[in-house]
Amino acid sequence: MAARTKTTKDRPSYRCTECGWQTAKWLGRCPECQAWGTVEEYGTPAVRTTTPGRVTTSALPIGQVDGRTATARPTGVPELDRVLGGGLVPGAVVLLAGEPGVGKSTLLLDVAAKSASDEHRTLYVTGEESASQVRMRADRIGAIDDHLYLAAETDLSAVLGHLDAVKPSLLIMDSVQTVASPEIDGAPGGMAQVREVAGALIRVSKERGMSTLLVGHVTKDGAIAGPRLLEHLVDVVLSFEGDRHARLRLVRGVKNRYGATDEVGCFELHDEGITGLADPSGLFLTRRDEPVPGTCLTVTLEGRRPLVAEVQALTVDSQIPSPRRTTSGLETSRVSMMLAVLEQRGKISALGKRDIYSATVGGVKLSEPAADLAIALALASAASDTPLPKNLVAIGEVGLAGEVRRVTGVQRRLSEAHRLGFTHALVPGDPGKIPTGMKVLEVADIGDALRVLPRSRRRDAPREAEERR
Repeated sequence: MAARTKTTKDRPSYRCTECGWQTAKWLGRCPECQAWGTVEEYGTPAVRTTTPGRVTTSALPIGQVDGRTATARPTGVPELDRVLGGGLVPGAVVLLAGEPGVGKSTLLLDVAAKSASDEHRTLYVTGEESASQVRMRADRIGAIDDHLYLAAETDLSAVLGHLDAVKPSLLIMDSVQTVASPEIDGAPGGMAQVREVAGALIRVSKERGMSTLLVGHVTKDGAIAGPRLLEHLVDVVLSFEGDRHARLRLVRGVKNRYGATDEVGCFELHDEGITGLADPSGLFLTRRDEPVPGTCLTVTLEGRRPLVAEVQALTVDSQIPSPRRTTSGLETSRVSMMLAVLEQRGKISALGKRDIYSATVGGVKLSEPAADLAIALALASAASDTPLPKNLVAIGEVGLAGEVRRVTGVQRRLSEAHRLGFTHALVPGDPGKIPTGMKVLEVADIGDALRVLPRSRRRDAPREAEERR
């Protein structure tokens, strides 16, 4: 009797639990979503039918739906309200993610105290600290209010019990990775636990009309830890950024169902807590009576917000065969491009054999191409040891051919520079409407821009010193 061959139905099938990718053999890593340990065997799904059930609310024409319930309520922190689009909407779930020590807990504790009132209670649940530790921080930053309730819990059922007892209008969970559900196997912070905890909190927030702020951890690459599904479930995703050695902190909107995602909130972290900065440009500038060689000002756009920033450069004789190239707050690749353009198109040959250091002031990071012209002028000023004219800002992208290209938002940048007292500007051609009283010079290439450097015998000092050798 011939042996029965194995049919296709008898062969096992495997599917990724994260993205649903299917294969005929088991793999340790899903080639579609690159997740490890998510490919599992599954059989032929049984045919299921769902009978129609009783509806909870009748469907209405969209024009008859009451939109007043989705009106945002201010949090008491204007810079956060700017990013949220006016405040917290009842029933909205916000995920705030950032690196350890950046100030997430300090900011949310300040929000919790300022949002609490007679009509709106706030519940702050901490899973990473004890209640006494949070109280000490609240005393330090002045976040004490009779309507702010504090609980230290890591069990989801206990958190839901606190919600029934307090009935808050705002829940702050610090953090979602520290809470676990007793009905799900796995350690807190795992994919299954994070998905279950976040899903339960989202459901109760929608049912009660309660705003929820969730604190999320990030990976070493800066991405939000946990399953990607978490970002899809919540209504708003905010990123809290900042160098721990600097005072500036930025809150960016990554996802927002109730507003735009191109707004940025600026904060200053200090010993007494964290405060919003309505005009943060002062952190990025160094006020001097006389201009200094190697410095140039530019106006960068953080979202829709113009900020005046200062670029500094320093060139010194190199003591090693391969000169150093050190940057801080600037992209190394863009600085290298500007050095090549200055040497080839600007005819400045003294930069190739010198150590070059470039940085920004106040910890701001300049990554947009609009800062190219300011970087190039700062490097040229440092190489010639000649300061640029006082009250001058430079805006424009520099191409490899030496041309100065147009950038977005030139009018907003010039208006911000004029508001802060700057009287001269270098911009690409056709800048649009110019503020009254401001002198704007349109430059076509890097050669036109370098003409703003005053002629001086010290301009050729690096070249003369090299010839003497």
